[in-house]
Amino acid sequence: MTIRIGSGYDVHAFAPERPLVLGGVTIPHEYGLSGHSDADAVIHAIVDALLGAAALGDIGRHFPSSDPRWKDQPSHVFLDYTLDLLGQQQWKISNVDATIVAERPRMSPHIEAMRHHVATHLHLELDQVSIKATTTDGLGFAGRREGIACYAVALIER
Repeated sequence: MTIRIGSGYDVHAFAPERPLVLGGVTIPHEYGLSGHSDADAVIHAIVDALLGAAALGDIGRHFPSSDPRWKDQPSHVFLDYTLDLLGQQQWKISNVDATIVAERPRMSPHIEAMRHHVATHLHLELDQVSIKATTTDGLGFAGRREGIACYAVALIER
């Protein structure tokens, strides 16, 4: 059996007049995130971790912002595509773990819904998907409430 680990990172600035979508869940907030697709930093970081684990490049290679096909697309499309790509190479996802970095809004009321969304699209059990949140205690761009970042790791096996 071959086991591989991948890491992913994504960041988006806050933007007015857009919904805030994280982990596939729309979260009530005064700002959304700026981006070509729905700017879901959680899903983008997870996709990058999965692609990296399989040595398949990064999210920008598969979903470039220069391609109008991905404009305003929900990021679960990226999860579905990535799952299919991994399956074509006989990779199976063991687990994914993501950490959201944001001062506001509070993430805890939405974490379980995010986990369910990601698990559903990756055909995983709920205990194979971990999503957590932290703040930066006012430090850096996230601390200044300029945007949201997410780190992710993924373990895959063949």
